Amino acid sequence: MDNNITFICECCGKEHESWPAIGYAAPNSYNNLSQQEKDEIAVLDEDFCVIKYPEHVLRFVRCILIQKVNDHCDDLEYGFWVSLSENSFEDYLANFDNENHETNYFGWLSNFIPQHEFSASIPTTVVTSAGNQRPEIFPHKDFDHPFVKEYYEGISKEEAEKRIQLILKN
Repeated sequence: MDNNITFICECCGKEHESWPAIGYAAPNSYNNLSQQEKDEIAVLDEDFCVIKYPEHVLRFVRCILIQKVNDHCDDLEYGFWVSLSENSFEDYLANFDNENHETNYFGWLSNFIPQHEFSASIPTTVVTSAGNQRPEIFPHKDFDHPFVKEYYEGISKEEAEKRIQLILKN
């Protein structure tokens, strides 16, 4: 694969090339706005997105999700956006620079995987950790969706590489 970094794997001691993370620059709700709407009602930076409609406000934070790859030493990392309630968003924002802030929030996955159909968003638990890293998200195990099943059962190396190639082409 292209765009890989070579390293010696701690898991097996062999040389590997790492995969790039599958990152999304914005939540789907932002991407669906017209340019005029983006300019007038939305704010987006590397970690936060707010969309202020007249009747409601959408609030998003950038997180990571780590997908287990069953037949490979590396896992696949996603850079997803998750919507939070006003209270959770305000708490996260207030503690963004607090290296000791550890908590959980309820959130909704706000990006979609091209290989899956999404009629509704996936509920997640957003977990912050000490050290000011991006929060990690965990899909709710009881939510019936193929992506949730894959998250808990893992995917193949072939499927991981297929997803990376699809994202790199876009």
